[in-house]
Amino acid sequence: MSPEQPLRRLLRQDKNDPWAVRLLPRLVFGVAVVYTLFTIAARSGSSFVAICALAFLGAVIWLLRRRTQLLLALGTTTLTVAFTGYFCAVGDSARMNTDAVVSGQAVFGYWALTGMALLGAWMVKAHPGRRGVTVFLADVILVIASIVGMFTPEAGVPLGLLGVLGVLALRGGTVKSLLARVRRLSPTGTDRAKATKSGDS
Repeated sequence: MSPEQPLRRLLRQDKNDPWAVRLLPRLVFGVAVVYTLFTIAARSGSSFVAICALAFLGAVIWLLRRRTQLLLALGTTTLTVAFTGYFCAVGDSARMNTDAVVSGQAVFGYWALTGMALLGAWMVKAHPGRRGVTVFLADVILVIASIVGMFTPEAGVPLGLLGVLGVLALRGGTVKSLLARVRRLSPTGTDRAKATKSGDS
């Protein structure tokens, strides 16, 4: 196929040619979008940074469009990082606290817990539930803990840690495996095992 044939197909716009009919509107729309974004980005430095961030976010969403659980986890993690940092700043301003070290430690603690929830959901090989939902539940608990930390800063991060560990244990199957081991080691469990073996024999 010569390089001129695709151009001829595009210019002719034959109704029976779906490739040419679909490609021309996409090209026009794409050029319009690129020109609009370039015009907005050229206004100021903040506009340029915002357009680059939106382009990066759109590329990530496009690449992860088939991995909905990972996309959900990354989205909730990003929102949790923003919310926890905001609530820490609001709490410090409400308490008239000018020490940035306390606020920085709390924010770093929340951000570390969000990373812990994200990694903990994907470190389990055989996860019984949906991983994105696990990260979502852990992030909701972290946001609630950051709200509690606005009033009692000492309890925010420990509460978030306990909440994340509880969600990972419940959703990851750790609690079920522990209960199964306890049942096996209990006297009733051994009696049942012996009864089943004797019944089979």
